[in-house]
Amino acid sequence: KNWVKFNISGQRKEQAVVGRELAMSLLRGILRRGFSSAGWWIGDGVGRPRVLSGSRVGRTVDASNTGSYRVGALAFGAAAVAAASVGVSGGLRTGLAWVSSEAAQPSPIQITLYAYEPCPFCNKVRAFLDFHRVQYRWVEVNPLSKKELSFSEYKKVPVAVINGEQVNNSADIILRVDGMLHEKNTTFSSEEEEKWFRWVDTWLVKLTPPNIYRTASESLQTFDYLTEVSNFSPWQKQSVRLVGATSMYFIGKRMKKKYGIEDERQALYSAVDNWIDALGQKDFLGGDTPNKADLAVFGVLRSLRNFDTYADMMANTHVAGWYRRMEIAVGPSARTEIFD
Repeated sequence: KNWVKFNISGQRKEQAVVGRELAMSLLRGILRRGFSSAGWWIGDGVGRPRVLSGSRVGRTVDASNTGSYRVGALAFGAAAVAAASVGVSGGLRTGLAWVSSEAAQPSPIQITLYAYEPCPFCNKVRAFLDFHRVQYRWVEVNPLSKKELSFSEYKKVPVAVINGEQVNNSADIILRVDGMLHEKNTTFSSEEEEKWFRWVDTWLVKLTPPNIYRTASESLQTFDYLTEVSNFSPWQKQSVRLVGATSMYFIGKRMKKKYGIEDERQALYSAVDNWIDALGQKDFLGGDTPNKADLAVFGVLRSLRNFDTYADMMANTHVAGWYRRMEIAVGPSARTEIFD
């Protein structure tokens, strides 16, 4: 039994430790290419082993919101041992290649993203860029004055300036960068990917305001991030927090009524579990690797991570396993600057 164990905090810091990222990169290479012909012996965290075939990996999440992943390779006879050894070699080569590309590298795609830290649409774009290791400059926009968008007639976020050209709307930004990365005209690999990618904007995102602004205290909670924003004065931080939280509290109530949502938490739980059901037996909707729909859903859910909504969602849905896999796949932030 060769065990590899590592922990991933549910509240992961943006700046990852280089040594941990090196180990994770190597492990990702092994998981992607190694042991593909062998079986897996998985501990469920409480001493009960179970066997899975192929490259499926068992995962457990404990009550402290920390995912504990235990992976053990079990060779099924000489053929499996040989396959596993070949897989390790290939996996290590792939992992070492990941090390060289894991950190975001200077790219011919120059992106400045104007955004709000807790904005679900902005976090969709973040997840896509982080996953593809595309560097981007993040400019935090004052949600009241929006002075950072003085150059633009369009005042919603996110706004991206890509190689000098302004692109609005999270979906358009993602598809524009995707086309530049892959030099192709096809925007989606399947109808299923497009359906769920669009579902994020037509339904999932609409559930976030009624949930994160559900109560006065939860509404204030969503503006706590301002304490870390360096380009806002102390007066701006307090005024934005109080005025913004009050305004968004009422907006959340209005959206709840507009979309006929009776119980905002239950509606969110149902939507998230519908997404998990769509995965079937796959690790991701994209199969062995996340596709654009995976990244869009993850981005929206990750925008909730500092709020009560996130803890409630993790406790009342089956999303935790997929979410942890996405955290690993997406990796650390590719931001070159957090705030301007």
